[in-house]
Parts: sequence; structure tokens; C-alpha cells
Amino acid sequence: MDTRRDVKPFLAPVTSHSQRGVPVFGVCQAAPTPLGRGARVSAAPQQAACVVNRAASLEPEGGCSRDAEAAGAPARRPAPPPPPLLAARVSRKFWTAGDYDAAGGSPAQPPRNVGSRMCVHPKFLHSNATSHKWPFGAVAELLDNAVDEIKTGATRIVVDKIVNKRKGSPALLVQDDGGGMDPDSMRRCMSFGFSDKQSGSSIGQYGNGFKTSTMRLGADAIVFSRCMKGSGPTQSVGLLSYTFLAETGQKDVVVPMVDYKYDLLTGDAIQYERHGADQFCSNLSVLLKWSPFATEEDLMGNFSDIGPHGTKIVVFNLWSNDDGVLELDFDTKEEDIMISGAPNPAETTNAVKRTNENHLSNQLRYSLRVYASVLYLQLPGYFKIILRGQEVQRHSIATDLIYRQAVSYTPLEFLRKKEGEVVTSIGFLNGAPTISVHGFNIYHRNRLILPFHRVLSSASSKGRGVAGVLEANSIKPTHDKQDFEKSQLYQKLIIRLKDMTTEYWDLHSHLIGYQKKPRASVSPTPPGMLTASDTIAEPSERNAVGAGLSVAPWRGGTHDHPASAILIAFAPPHLSVPAGTSGHAPCSMPAAQMVPATDSAETRKRRNEDDVQMDPCKRQAIQSLEVDNQICQHMTERDLNEFEHLKFENQQLHEECLELEVAEKELLLKEQQLRLQIQQAEAQYKSLLNEYISATPVRTRMP
Repeated sequence: MDTRRDVKPFLAPVTSHSQRGVPVFGVCQAAPTPLGRGARVSAAPQQAACVVNRAASLEPEGGCSRDAEAAGAPARRPAPPPPPLLAARVSRKFWTAGDYDAAGGSPAQPPRNVGSRMCVHPKFLHSNATSHKWPFGAVAELLDNAVDEIKTGATRIVVDKIVNKRKGSPALLVQDDGGGMDPDSMRRCMSFGFSDKQSGSSIGQYGNGFKTSTMRLGADAIVFSRCMKGSGPTQSVGLLSYTFLAETGQKDVVVPMVDYKYDLLTGDAIQYERHGADQFCSNLSVLLKWSPFATEEDLMGNFSDIGPHGTKIVVFNLWSNDDGVLELDFDTKEEDIMISGAPNPAETTNAVKRTNENHLSNQLRYSLRVYASVLYLQLPGYFKIILRGQEVQRHSIATDLIYRQAVSYTPLEFLRKKEGEVVTSIGFLNGAPTISVHGFNIYHRNRLILPFHRVLSSASSKGRGVAGVLEANSIKPTHDKQDFEKSQLYQKLIIRLKDMTTEYWDLHSHLIGYQKKPRASVSPTPPGMLTASDTIAEPSERNAVGAGLSVAPWRGGTHDHPASAILIAFAPPHLSVPAGTSGHAPCSMPAAQMVPATDSAETRKRRNEDDVQMDPCKRQAIQSLEVDNQICQHMTERDLNEFEHLKFENQQLHEECLELEVAEKELLLKEQQLRLQIQQAEAQYKSLLNEYISATPVRTRMP
């Protein structure tokens, strides 16, 4: 592959400031900058998790003092020569990178003016990143940050391969044109646990995604961000380097950062020495030594394609797998980023196996382009994901489903809250049953968390090819956003999805070639079971699935242990129980309301006479209880639970209807009162108008 295609220039032509009479913005000038040393900047350094913006202990030879002399400023004392660097102790294989020897080196001492504090050892960067078992999960975290910037004006995110010119190795570029980060926001981003995002409107909320994702992909990451917030445009550079921390024997996480004031009209960048020139100089020295950029001019060249605002992240020293091969494969497909060792479907001779390997459910595990195409449920039409120079075409998994239906499910905890409703699109994948894939794609706040999550065992063919798409915002994802917390709500949802799959399969498996099991048509009718004539006709089955209910055929059984029962939702209102049926009723009704299944002729006659004299509403309620009693005798425990749930939901809806009726009456009464007030106002207006008209000639005759 042509190497020139993947090389993104770090260095862009920069106009020399000396031509305008401004000192060259290259190196820690001792002469005052146009802003002044302490112009409106607090002298007290910010302690963000005690890791950010602390002066580094190492400084390359040459230092900033010689550059200050060249700028015409008094020379400062030269920096002491750095101690000899120890041999590299960081493995380039991710899963063994945390085993380096932390005893050697020259550990930096904490600042004297800081009291007792909890420090963060560099090894925590690695152990924190192990929460991502899958490299694409880490890439998705960086994409999430860009998607969250849509509200600040982001229109695109670029993911590409670039070349680290210092080592000639590949690096990963992630860049967006969002609002960017000012110096304070950059420090919060580099610290642990800080997050300005609102949990109700953003994907990220824990303040840990940037650290875990970058450190999972590579040992080092450098961030460039330009922002328009605050007093004026600023641009900041920060380095999160596991290599620097490990090979210099640091005992605390030191994150060197430098800030600049930026002029949009002239393109000038002036050093913004928030905490003094010495700290700025020390941080810049570490940046130039441990980043891919050897000079400050190279460093500033990265802002040439950012625009007025945006953020660029470069992850370098990428990790290798256990075989010593880079985990991210940039060479197999020029327009894609793959996981190394991905299977090649073209080499598979079995046609069925090749079809399954080519399916989206398997491809998204190895192809970043496929994964990014389904990562978000919806995105604005103008927002684009550009992967290696080509736009990622979004794909809706729901469009791949045939015989698709929508099923609504609301947990009991959210019965009266609309945000708790979960609407699932369920159907067969196009190509079923050849496609041996099934499962649900569960999104949370527009972000895919579990792709094709299986809820049934793959040991049998039941559920083969059945897939679904749903967005569950009532359950919380784990920190790596690749799974959900195993809460009771989550367990209930999975159980409901299992039932949903079984119900859909029982009703529709014949559409893809499986033999349809006969419905209840047994004669004679077993005691305690409903006859086939009492069930709903075939066309109503589809509506039943749309309501999230099931119809199970009778497969034999006794009165006490029926093999399957028909739900109340499918029983007609004229339901009756055959004579001679015993009166077992496991339904949770008071004993006084139970109606025996068998009556003598005299009892029936007396009841009919009472019905004639009874209030119609009371008579209707008793009849309803009789039907409920008869139905409850023939329901399984699962059906009873669903029956109770439906009754409770019906009661809630009935109460809401009553409230709406009362509100309607109040509004009608208020409308009548307002109409009366309008009529009175109109009459008063006419009276005043007539009085005004009659008084006008009199006023004109007056001298």
C-alpha cells in the first residue's frame, strides 16, 4: 500500500512572527509577552486530582535559557543535565504492559505546598484501561465524545491512520470540529472523574472515557484543542504518556500541558503562562521530548486543520497483541481499520458458514466501518463519520428484518412514566433460517451497548434468525459501555425478551419454512380447558404479538396441571365453562366474590330474578367477576401474573380516564364562564362606544 496516502502532515507552513515584530513563538521567552506574565491569571496552581499541569522533573539539554538569550532577555540559570535514561521497561503488548518495574528511576517529589492527598500511580492508567477488552470499544468512547459535541456545532469526526515521523510507526488520529476545550476543560478531561456532561442529554457521564480509551489503544496520546469560550480564543496541548511516566520512574501521574492565546485574524499564537514561565517551559520540554514532535513549530502545525474550534487526538505507540502484531490492522483494507487476526470469509469453502461470517453481526466485531455504521440509532443528517477518507454509511438493523412487528413493554416501575416504555422491533433476519444468528441489539440513549445479544440457548433451532432492535434508557450501562449493570430492571427486560422471542417464533416460524404446530383443536374438550371455538381467529394472532402477548396451543394435560392455557386477552366475552368442572380458582380474588362453576336450576332461576332487579352497573361488575373467576381456573402461573399485570394496568388507565373526564368538565365550565365574560365585555364596549359617539358633537361645539 502506498505509504504516502496514510501520512497526514503534522507540520504546516507557519508565518514567522518576527516579520511582524513579534518574538518567534518557538521557545519559552523570558521577555514579556503581549499578555504580560500574570495578566488576569491566578498565581495559585489548580490541583485537579493532583496530577495535572505539574512541572516535569526532566528537561532536555539546551533548555529554554539559550532561547531566552536569543530573544534578548537576561539568561536564566541553565537547567541541570538530565540523568541517563533507564532502559525501556514498558512492554508493547497491552496485556503485559502493566508489569514494568516501578522501583527504579528518579521519582518526582510532590509539591511542597500540597498537603495530604491521594496520588494516582502510573500503573493505574494501564489497569484502568483493561476495562476495555475490545479495542473497538475504546474507539467508540472517542466517537461518543465527538457525538456529544453535536450540541456545540460538531458536524463531523475523522478517524484515520497517520505516521509518527519520529519513529516511523503508525498512529491513530481522531479529530472533530466540536466546541473544543479551553485550558480548564482540558485539565478536567485529563483528570479522573471530572465530567461537565449532563446524564440526561449526553452519552458520557463518568469522566473516565478519554483515559480508558486512549490508554487501551496505545501507550501515549497527545491532545490538541482550540476553543472560543471564555475571554478569547485559546489553544491547548496536553500529553498523557504512559511511556514517559514508566521510563522516568514517576510515582504519580504527571500530565504536561501548555496553553496559548490565539488570534483568529492574524493566526498568531502567544504563550499563555497560567502558572509562570518556569512551569510552561518545563511542560513544553517534556512535550517535545516524549511526543512525535521535536519542535514547538511542529507542535503548533497540528492546529492548521482544526479551524476556529475543535479537538484532535493522536494515539501513538499503539499496542500489539500476544503475537507481537499491532491490534489495529491498517493494511488489510485501505478504507477500513480491522482487528488483527480477523477471519477472512473468502477463504471459507462452506457456503453456509461463509454466509454467516459475512453477516453484519459477525463483521462488526472485526471491522470498524461496519461497527460505526450501526453504533448510533439516529444521528443528524449533516453529521458525518469519516473513516480513512471515506464517509461511513449508516445502517439501520431494523431494516434487515422481515415480518417485522413492534412490541411495547413497560416495567411495573414505570407504568405511569412514558420514558420507561421500551418499544422493540422484532422479526426474522433477511436470509433466515440460513442465517444462524439471533439476538437483540440493545441501545441506550442512542448508543449501541449490546449487539445481537442472545437471550435463548443456541442448542435448539427455536429462535433461529429472530432478531430485534430496542432502546432501553431505564437501565444503566457499565463504564465501558459494552454491557449493562445486572440490575433487577435488566433481568426483567431479558426475561421479557426471551418470552417475546418464544412467542414470535411460535406464531411465525412457519413463514421461513418450519412446520407450523397445530392450534388447539382437541375433542373431547379436557376438563378445565377452553374449547378451540372459544379462541380468537387466526388474523388476530398478529395483533396479539403486537401487544406483547402469546397464544399457546393445548398439548394435553390434566385439569390440575394443564400443559398450556389461553390468556384472558384472547378469550371472548361470552366465555363459559363446561358443566361438571370443579371450582378450583387460583386467582387472587376474595372468597365472597367467587362464583361456583356449577349451579342447580333453582339457583340459576333465583339469580336471573335478582339480575332483573339489580342495578345495571352492579350487574355488569358481577358478570365480569364471574368471567374472571372462570378464566382464572384455566391459567398457568405465568399467565396469572400477566393477567394481574393487565388488570392493574387497566385500573390505572381507568383512573386516568376518570381524571381526564373531570378535567374536561372543568374546562367546559371554564369555557362557558369565559364566553359569558366576553359577552358582558362586548356589551360594555358597545355601551361605551355609543356614549363616546354621542359625546363627540358636544365637544366640537365648545369654544
